[in-house]
Amino acid sequence: MANALERGWEYLINNFSEFQLASLGSFIIHEGVFFLSGLPYLFMEMWGLKKYKIQGKMNTPEAQTKCIIRLLLYHTCVNLPLMMLSYPVFTWMGMTSKLPLPSWKVVTFQIASYFILEDFIFYWGHRILHTKWLYKHIHSVHHEYATPFGLTSEYAHPAEILFLGFATFFGPGITGPHLFTLWLWMILRVIETVEAHCGYDFPWSFSKLFPLYGGADFHDYHHRLLYTKSGNYASTFTYMDWIFGTDKGYRKLKSLKQGTEVSDEFLASSILLLKFGVIYILDLASHPL
Repeated sequence: MANALERGWEYLINNFSEFQLASLGSFIIHEGVFFLSGLPYLFMEMWGLKKYKIQGKMNTPEAQTKCIIRLLLYHTCVNLPLMMLSYPVFTWMGMTSKLPLPSWKVVTFQIASYFILEDFIFYWGHRILHTKWLYKHIHSVHHEYATPFGLTSEYAHPAEILFLGFATFFGPGITGPHLFTLWLWMILRVIETVEAHCGYDFPWSFSKLFPLYGGADFHDYHHRLLYTKSGNYASTFTYMDWIFGTDKGYRKLKSLKQGTEVSDEFLASSILLLKFGVIYILDLASHPL
């Protein structure tokens, strides 16, 4: 496996410049991973698949099309230039594309560090974006989709792309990793944010497999509440919101939902109660506990 990777990498560095790989190569990988991981959730909505859907509401075809068109525009006009302009910074900090590839121990340690750093910075940046002025003029674009689907993860105002994008690239920026590590980090980060916005809570979702992982159910709650009361600001993990008490409404909702479980003979009436209960629960969640 290692030999195959190194042979493939050798082909890349012999046929393309480091700038081409770090900018255009990164852009192509990002687009491929983003759309390949996000489109299945779009198709699930288009086909009306409701099992495991967190919210019953589906986005209209017009809303889905608007999202895709704006994403292509922002990716081309914001993401690509940003990748090109950031190349000198990464090389100045020590990024390289030369062989040999880094060991898996180094790669694993760096990416784990990036996730922790990104989550910390993202939490505070995201929380700041929920202040009145910044939400109204910038972050409200991302919240146009109260019922998110995978591709809405990167649907945002250009200023927000730059602002929160800093959290993603801060770790690699200060460590100057191998380009291979940077690509792998980008792939995992894209998959994570798409899954968090997918709108489905599967039995095999990441949050069921990894402790302290937020996932779709955690972030979907953030999208369906008013911007001043939503909480759940972290990007990947749950501990930042727990430490600073910004997940109290979510945890209260989860505990109340679990308390409404009833036997099958009362299923019909419980569904009716739940419809009214959700309004009451959300109202409770909108006040600090």
